Amino acid sequence: MHYRILMLLLGLFLVSAAQAAPAQKRFDDWQVTCNNQNFCVARNVGDHKGLVMSLTRSAGAHVDVSLRIDLGTLDNAADKAPPVADRMLLDGEPLPLSTGKWQITPHHLRTDDPATVNDFLARIQEAGIIALRGGDSVISLVGLKAALLFVDAQQKRVGNETAWIKKGNQPPLSVPPAPALKAVTITNPTPTPLSAEERSALLDYGSWRMNNSQCSLDPERRTVRVSALSDDKALMLISCEAGAYNTVDLAWLVSRHKPFASRQIRLRLPFTPASGSPDMELMNASFDEKNKELITLAKGRGIGDCGYATRWRFDGQRFRLVRYAEEPTCDNWLSPDAWPTLWVTK
Repeated sequence: MHYRILMLLLGLFLVSAAQAAPAQKRFDDWQVTCNNQNFCVARNVGDHKGLVMSLTRSAGAHVDVSLRIDLGTLDNAADKAPPVADRMLLDGEPLPLSTGKWQITPHHLRTDDPATVNDFLARIQEAGIIALRGGDSVISLVGLKAALLFVDAQQKRVGNETAWIKKGNQPPLSVPPAPALKAVTITNPTPTPLSAEERSALLDYGSWRMNNSQCSLDPERRTVRVSALSDDKALMLISCEAGAYNTVDLAWLVSRHKPFASRQIRLRLPFTPASGSPDMELMNASFDEKNKELITLAKGRGIGDCGYATRWRFDGQRFRLVRYAEEPTCDNWLSPDAWPTLWVTK
C-alpha cells in the first residue's frame, strides 16, 4: 500500500513538474522561448547580419532535437553568397563539419541527430564567435551556455544524463514528459451563414455601436465586420484606434436576431507574458472563417519581424486561447508565421 501511494505521489510530482509556465528570456546575445509543452527554441539575436543558429528540443526522456545554421534574412535569401559549411570559423579557427549527420546545402546546415548536436555544442559553448571567412555575418556565442542551462532547468534535466550543461547520473526516464495537449473544441464548426438580411441588420447595429464608442480613429477609416459564430451568435469587430502600423479593434458577441443583445469580448491569456499583463488588446484583429478562430497580430514595427500573434477559438461561451507566439527581437529574421510559440493547444 505504501509503495502504491509513493508511486502515485511520484507520478503526480512528475506531471506537475512538466506543467512549467511558458517562458521567454534573453541571455546576452541568445534568446530562449519555452512553451506550455516545455518545447524550447533558442537562437542568437542581435547584429548577426543574417547568420543565425537555431536550437530546438522537446521535453521528456526521448529527446527530439534539431540544430540549424542559416544564412539569409526576411528580405535577403543570400542566394549569391558562397556556401556556408566550408567558411565557418570558430574564434578565427576553421570549424569543420567532418563528423556527425548533417544535411548540408549552400546556405543551410541542419542536423536532428542528438549525438551530433551534443558534440557540436560541446565544441562551441566556451567560444566567443562563429564567423564566415570572407563575410561579415556572425553568430555571437555570448550567452549560449546560459541559454542551454536555462533550457536544461526548464525541462528538469539538470543532473540528468540528457542535460546539455550540468550533466549527472540521473537516467533519462526521470525527465518529466511533456504535458498532454489541452483541447479547445469548436461547438459548431459549420454555423448557418449570415443571410443578407442578418448581415445588413448587424452592420447597422455595428455602426450604432461604433458611433457610441470612444474611438479616436478617423470615422472614414472605421470599419465594422461581422461573422457567424453559431446559429444564434455572431462576432462583431470594429476598428477603433490606430498607430503607425497597428489598429486596435473592439469586439462584441452579438445575437443574430433583433432585439440585439451584445457583450463586449475581452481576451485574457492563461499565463502572464513578459509584458506583465495577461489582458490583451485586439490588435489588427481578423476572423479565420475556415478554422473559426479570432486572430490578433501586434507588430513591433512596420516590416512585421517582431511582435506577438494570437489565435482564439469560441467554445460556445467565450474565446479561449489556442496559440500565442511572440518575437521580442526586431532583427529582420522571422515573419509572424514563424515566431516562437509560448502556448499551443489541439
